[in-house]
Amino acid sequence: MQFDPSLLAKYSKPGPRYTSYPTAPHFSESFGEQQWLEELRATRDCERDLSLYTHIPFCDTLCYYCGCNMVATRNYNRATEYLGHLFNEIDRMAALAAPGRLVRQLHWGGGTPTYLHPDDIRRLYAHIASRYTIAADAEIGCEMDPRELTREHVLALSESGFNRLSLGVQELDPLVQEAVNRVQPEAMIREVYGWMRDSGVASINMDLMVGLPRQSIAGFSRTLDRVIDMAPDRLAVFSYAHVPWMKKNQKLIPESQLPDLDTRIALQQLLLERLTDAGYLYIGMDHYARPDDELVSAQRNKTLYRNFQGYTTHKNCDIHAFGVSAISQTESVYVQNAKSLPLWQDKVGHGLATERGLRIEREDRLRRDAILRIMCDLELDLAAFSRDWDIDANAHFADAIAELLPMQADGLVEIDPHLIRVTESGRIFLRNIAMCFDAYLHTGDGNDEPRYSRTL
Repeated sequence: MQFDPSLLAKYSKPGPRYTSYPTAPHFSESFGEQQWLEELRATRDCERDLSLYTHIPFCDTLCYYCGCNMVATRNYNRATEYLGHLFNEIDRMAALAAPGRLVRQLHWGGGTPTYLHPDDIRRLYAHIASRYTIAADAEIGCEMDPRELTREHVLALSESGFNRLSLGVQELDPLVQEAVNRVQPEAMIREVYGWMRDSGVASINMDLMVGLPRQSIAGFSRTLDRVIDMAPDRLAVFSYAHVPWMKKNQKLIPESQLPDLDTRIALQQLLLERLTDAGYLYIGMDHYARPDDELVSAQRNKTLYRNFQGYTTHKNCDIHAFGVSAISQTESVYVQNAKSLPLWQDKVGHGLATERGLRIEREDRLRRDAILRIMCDLELDLAAFSRDWDIDANAHFADAIAELLPMQADGLVEIDPHLIRVTESGRIFLRNIAMCFDAYLHTGDGNDEPRYSRTL
C-alpha cells in the first residue's frame, strides 16, 4: 500500500474515533437510571443477543500515555472490594435480561483485568456464567499486561473459557518504555506470549502504539521485527492520543519528546509497509489481521461491525456493561456508568450505576449506519442505503458528498451516483472520511465543542 506522505500532513487533524455515533461527549446527564431501567425493560425479551463488557480499572503502575479510566494501586484490597460491588451490579443487570438471551461475546478491559489474582479471575467469570447463558461458540476475550503476569493467570483465563487474548506491548524500545513508565523487556513479552500459545487460545492480538515520546524510526523498526517474528494473529496499532486536558497523567510527558509530524508520517508508512509485507491485511482504523481471520471474512461479507470494543463480527448484539465508566448500548440507547470509582460504588449500592446516556432518534441512527458502512464495508452503496432508509441518499448526504470531493481528488475515495468507495490508500483516513457524515461537528460556537485527538 502506497500513499503520498503529504496527505498525512493534510488530513492530520482532531476527530472522533467513532466507537459510537453520536460520540460519547454528546451523552447527557439528563438520561439517568430511570431512563436506562425503562430501556432495559423494553428490550428484555428482544431477539438481539448480548455482548457483555466488564471493566477492571486497576493497574500496578501508571503508564504516562494511558487514556483509559484506571486506578494505579498496589493495595489489592481495593480490587477485592471492587469485585463485591461488581457482583452486585452483574446480578441487577442479569435480572433485567431474559434468561434465554444468548451471550455471543464477552470482553474484559481496563485498566488491567489480569491485575486480578488467578482465583479471582475464575471467580468473576464463574459469577457471570452463573447469571447469563453464554453461547458454546462465544467470543471470550481479555486484555493483558505482561508485567506482574504469571503462567497461573494465563491458565485461569484458559480454564475459564477465554479464547481471545490481547497483549499490551506498545513498544519494545527501552528508551520509549522508560519515557512512558512502562518497562517490559522483550524477554518478558516472549515468555508471556509463549504461555498464551501453550494454553491453546484460539487468537492472540498484540497492541502497539505509534507517536509515543522518544519513538524513532529505527527503534520502531526493531519492534516490528520482533513482533512479526512472534506472529500474533491480529495487531491493533493505535496512534497515541495526546490529550493532557483530559488525562492529567499525560502531563508527565514533555511535549518536546513527542515525534514531530514528519516522524509520525514516517512511522505510519513504515507500519503499513512492514505489516503488509509480513502478510497481514489492513482492516482499517488501526487493525491488522491474517488473511484467514474472521475479521477479514466479515469485512468481505459485509458483516463487520464496530462498537466500543473496536471491530467485531457480532453486529446484532446489545452491550450490557459492568464496572466503573463502562458503556452499554442497545439499538436506540447509549448509557455510561459513573466514571468516578467512589461514585460508581455508591450508585451500585442503591441501584444501577448510570451517570449519563443518550437516546438516539432516526437521523442519528441513519448517520450512524452510514458511518459504520464506511468504516466496516469500506463503501456506501447509495442505492441500497436509499431503499433501506426510504430516503434519497444522494440528496440527504449532499453536504457529506461535497466534503468528500477534495478527498476524491486526493485519491482517498471514489464517488459515483450509486456508490462511495474507500480506496486502498484511503483506508488510513477512515476517520476523516467518516467525519463528513457527522452532523455534530462544527455545530457549536467553538467554545463548547468536544476536543478530540488527531486522526493520524
